[in-house]
Formats: sequence, structure tokens, C-alpha cells
Amino acid sequence: MDCLNIIHNYYPEDNELRRLLLRHSRQVADRALKIADNHPEWNVDREFLEAAAMLHDIGIVRCDAPGIHCYGTEPYIRHGMMGAEMLRQCSTFEAFARVCERHTGAGITREEIKRQGLPLPLDRDFMPETLEEQIICYADKFYSKSSPDREKNIEQAANSLRKFGEEGVTRFMEWATRFELNSPTHRS
Repeated sequence: MDCLNIIHNYYPEDNELRRLLLRHSRQVADRALKIADNHPEWNVDREFLEAAAMLHDIGIVRCDAPGIHCYGTEPYIRHGMMGAEMLRQCSTFEAFARVCERHTGAGITREEIKRQGLPLPLDRDFMPETLEEQIICYADKFYSKSSPDREKNIEQAANSLRKFGEEGVTRFMEWATRFELNSPTHRS
């Protein structure tokens, strides 16, 4: 799949937002691929993983987040839903749409939506289910679009989730153990 063509369809102008999206998405894709490479026993679909990581934030163009060059109308928390909607316009992109929908935070449950009053539908959870969805969701937490030159460590990434509740931190730390801390190439 040529994910760059899809991105360029929605981000035709070479500007700060497109460059930020491409940089962030490449960072997430590279970390996700490294996790997959460190666990060949999982037989992760590397081509899908890379393309889905490149497309996971495509919906930011529709969101209102001027600090990162987004001048749309939707609240930023909905960028995953917006990306899923964009990708579903092409019927062959359902798996990619699910990655968009499920990568925010460390996933978001209906209970968290209700408790926090988030502007998301209450009819379902937005939790990463497949291994690829989980890897991308996890890898995304190390890179902020507001500080694109900085890579967080595991503790910093976990702390950035803490403001949304301990459930997400717990999920993230379980992934950290599974994806990196138990990896044969883990460095302290």
C-alpha cells in the first residue's frame, strides 16, 4: 500500500502540518518495526504495521489544535475517529481505520469516555485489539507532535498518560513489559 499517496490526498500542500505528520508517523513506524523485529516469533505483518503507523494520525487535519498547525473544527481527542472516517471512504482500508480509532491514549474504554465526559460515542470501546494495533498505540506514546525532536523514555511516556487515569498507565506498562522490557535486545 502506498500510504504516502493517501496522506498526500488529504495533505496536498507541503506545509508545517504535513511535515509534522510525516515526521511523527515515521518515528512511530520505526519504533513499531523495531518492536516487531525484536519479536520474530510473533510473525507480525511488517508491511501492514508500517503503513498503519504512517496513517494512524491522518485525522489530525480535521482537528482544532493550532499549537501543532491543525486548524480544523473537531476536538483533538476525536482525531482517531476522524482518521478512521477518512480511511473508511475507501472500503479496503477497514483495518487501517481501526488502528486510527484505537490508538488514542492507551486505548479508551466506554467507562473512561463516560467518566471523563469525552466527546466520543458511548456505544463502543476504542481499545487496540490486534497485536499490530497494540504495538502502534504503544509506539505512539513516545513521540509528541508538540515536541517532535524529543523521544520520551518509558517512564515519561507512562507519566504523560497519567492525567487521563491509571487504567491507561497500567495498560501501557503491560505493553512496555511485553514489547520491550522482556525483549532480547532490551537496554537498561
